[in-house]
Amino acid sequence: MTRHFQTGATRDTDFSKIDPEGAISPLVLRRFAEYMRECQTRNVPPGQTVRASDNWQKGIPLASYAKSHARHTLDFLQLHDGFPVIDDKGQPVTVEVALCAILFNVQGYLFELLKQSVTLAPSVGK
Repeated sequence: MTRHFQTGATRDTDFSKIDPEGAISPLVLRRFAEYMRECQTRNVPPGQTVRASDNWQKGIPLASYAKSHARHTLDFLQLHDGFPVIDDKGQPVTVEVALCAILFNVQGYLFELLKQSVTLAPSVGK
């Protein structure tokens, strides 16, 4: 089936295609990217100022993601119930940070699973 626009242009229908724009929130993505930028400067190896933004894509074991996810979920639940959370550096944890950390771990875990079933073209990838 073809769509016809007032300009005279035509295009196939998008009925059966995925809708990434409708499935994501730019507010959430921006906050998550800010969180990831903050994380780039934490625990950096000597001689470096920031980690590469895609450092996590080099591979992190599923168990590490699962354990971290559980810790941050506990932080979120504690904050949700109105109790404060202090991180290992003595700083308060916010709900936003806890949720971004959960999102990171879910995304990383899923990324590792998907990598097992997706083959990159030889000229694509890092």
